[in-house]
Amino acid sequence: MRKIHFERNIIKHPAGSCLVSFGDTKVLCTSSISEDVPPFLRDTGKGWLTAEYAMLPGSTGGRRKQREIYKRDGRSIEIQRLIGRSLRSAVHLDMLGPCSITIDCDVLQADGGTRTAAISGGWVVLYDALKVLAEMQDAEGPSRYLRGQVAAVSAGIVDGEIICDLDYAHDSRAQVDMNVVMRDEALVEVQGTGETDVFTRNQLDMMLDAAQRGINEIYQHQRKVLHL
Repeated sequence: MRKIHFERNIIKHPAGSCLVSFGDTKVLCTSSISEDVPPFLRDTGKGWLTAEYAMLPGSTGGRRKQREIYKRDGRSIEIQRLIGRSLRSAVHLDMLGPCSITIDCDVLQADGGTRTAAISGGWVVLYDALKVLAEMQDAEGPSRYLRGQVAAVSAGIVDGEIICDLDYAHDSRAQVDMNVVMRDEALVEVQGTGETDVFTRNQLDMMLDAAQRGINEIYQHQRKVLHL
């Protein structure tokens, strides 16, 4: 694992804000609450959680990353859907009431693992948003809404070795690349592919074991920054 760091409350206005760093990858995550839900949830009493993801200009080396103003590229759409699915697994949506929580994830600097860093930082700002919501609804606290703790990490096979939390140097030459999302000790989503080679069932199990150990380390950092 690269060095992991979470810094909370760095922006004044959102319900929650956090700068998460996995090595040289840095993602700014914020959360906001609105008193509205998508049309398919109106009059149901249920709430919703969604996510937005973007890589800011200057976040990558080489050719300048264009600002996504008019059309979000396919990669960003796929990643923000992953973030939304992952964080929805952490919440009892039927307990939120008729409101929506939006998690915004902006990549300030990319060096591999931006989506997994965004999910891990997203859970931190989600927790802070649920604290605000609990105050608004005069509830006991975030535990009323939470189903569990969520974090994510990448794993892969590089030069024949199992690697956890791939940076760009590893990712660019990985034979196998995988992203693993967990809620507590259970899997939420596994995205894995053989980039330049196949992998065995035994190697799959080894990558999942490595990812779980990495996620357990991320859990500790999340709890520490939230004083849990």
